[in-house]
Amino acid sequence: MTELQHALDLISRGSEEILKREELEARLRTSVQDGGRPLRIKAGFDPTAPDLHIGHTVLLNKMRQFQDLGHQVIFLIGDFTGMIGDPTGKNVTRKPLTREDVAANAQTYADQVFKVLDRERTEVRFNSEWFGAMDAAGMIKLAAQHTVARMLERDDFAKRYAAQQPIAIHEFLYPLVQGYDSVALKADVELGGTDQKFNLLMGRGLQEHFGQPPQIVLTMPLLEGLDGVNKMSKSLGNYIGINEPAIDIVTKAMKVGDALMWKWIDLLSFEIGVDEAKVLRRDIEGGALNPRDVKLRLARELAARFHGDAEADKAVAGWHAAVRGEGDVSNLPLHEILVPAGGLRIAALLVAAGLMPSNSEANRKLKERAVRVDGEVFEDVARVFTPGFEGVIAVGKRNFARVHLRAAA
Repeated sequence: MTELQHALDLISRGSEEILKREELEARLRTSVQDGGRPLRIKAGFDPTAPDLHIGHTVLLNKMRQFQDLGHQVIFLIGDFTGMIGDPTGKNVTRKPLTREDVAANAQTYADQVFKVLDRERTEVRFNSEWFGAMDAAGMIKLAAQHTVARMLERDDFAKRYAAQQPIAIHEFLYPLVQGYDSVALKADVELGGTDQKFNLLMGRGLQEHFGQPPQIVLTMPLLEGLDGVNKMSKSLGNYIGINEPAIDIVTKAMKVGDALMWKWIDLLSFEIGVDEAKVLRRDIEGGALNPRDVKLRLARELAARFHGDAEADKAVAGWHAAVRGEGDVSNLPLHEILVPAGGLRIAALLVAAGLMPSNSEANRKLKERAVRVDGEVFEDVARVFTPGFEGVIAVGKRNFARVHLRAAA
């Protein structure tokens, strides 16, 4: 395989769409084969929340792959756009952030991204650098580059307009501002989620208007969270934060469904390549391999990426201890549960620990012999767990918790 083909295969892995692929190939050829300059790879992040989760790292991982190929990436923090509010993925206007919110969140972002990116090949930029200096006349000139009809081609705007929901004038500025970022940074490639395609294409058009070669647009799929249905989101609670303890990363990752696991591997793993993933999948389908073992390998990789090998190994050992009921469980997170002085029966305890949605569901799992306490199948539904109890309770092999019961005041 040639160096150019290797680069194209790596960049294409997991991507949803590349516009235009032939342009990417031409620029890579110039950079790789003809000794040209490294490409400038841009991805923008609005600092709308202080912490990153692994859904955010889908773009970061692709940026890191570009870095490994020798290119320069630009981690753009949209401190200016964050004060506008992008409604992408919503049918309502996102509440703009205060300058103080933006500054605090941006600093936290900057502190976290180098758990994935190579600091030496990363520019951290803020789009207030150029927009803070742009006067009203400049913004009006920028706004003149597109029509209202063009803006209404954006899906979420079109839906809100058709439903007679309000669209504020300043929201039309967001795609223009994001597009102009590419002009200011002279981006060769811009990465974004599939929900950002309209904005990314805006950058191509504005670069052409300003006499620059239009950037290649590379979109990445949105990562479904632990529920296997919805986009990973802190508000939905289906996320894994990259700053969470290693044991939490492992235990949460092990809850991912077997089908979704392959998409997670494709988008999140550096260690399991495309060819190996095909072999692993074939082995699982043939019964020669348990999907749990592949999932555990991915979980350990994620924990090691953000916390190092030693913590990842401790986390895997803790997971084995919880599932098998043997070994040291002391590094599992301890959940304090307040209970009445008289205690709780097992069904109510499972609900209180967040392992079951209701007593009736808990009782159904008890009848199925799917509940374990400290590794042993639990069937004594009448037993009362009183304040002072500490142990690992589990439902199946994915949901477990180390709990300590404390009397409610």
